[in-house]
Amino acid sequence: MQLTVRLAMVSTLAVALTLPLAAQPTRAGLMGDLMKDVADTQSKIVGLAKTMPETTYAWKPAPEVRSTGDVFLHVAADNYFIPAAMGIAPPAATGIDGKEYKSAVAFETRKMSRDQIIAELEQSFAFLQTSMAAASDASLDATIEAFGQKTTGRAMWLSTTTHLHEHLGQLIAYARTNGVKPPWSQ
Repeated sequence: MQLTVRLAMVSTLAVALTLPLAAQPTRAGLMGDLMKDVADTQSKIVGLAKTMPETTYAWKPAPEVRSTGDVFLHVAADNYFIPAAMGIAPPAATGIDGKEYKSAVAFETRKMSRDQIIAELEQSFAFLQTSMAAASDASLDATIEAFGQKTTGRAMWLSTTTHLHEHLGQLIAYARTNGVKPPWSQ
């Protein structure tokens, strides 16, 4: 009996010690916090992409705005473009050049199926997370030029997370308007 209790305690302790480690960002400080936030936002955006039926991907609330599928592709494009604007080379297959936003626009206006869009979203978030993990703390203070103005690495990474939240809110509205309940609020 004592052996069973000890094994149960050791097993419980092992699980308790590993769960918090898996849930924490791999890095401390501002970048660790941003990476954790991006991971949470990623799970919601990708979750919505997988939950929404293909018929909703062409839906748009007005003729002059992006469709649901367009918003997902815009998120993917900027997940590649923003690190590229900071000098981190995106995958060549994207065709995105960090010095030329038109390349991101060309990427996001490609015609893709729902499954292709989901795959591209997942790949773009993997690139974004890898780029964030590789950014040194010193690079946060570095002055860079992006979008025709001087800024810092910190400001660019903050803009990245702000951008993701902007489109998460947009996609939640699109989903609910189409009768789709976000998977995390089920």
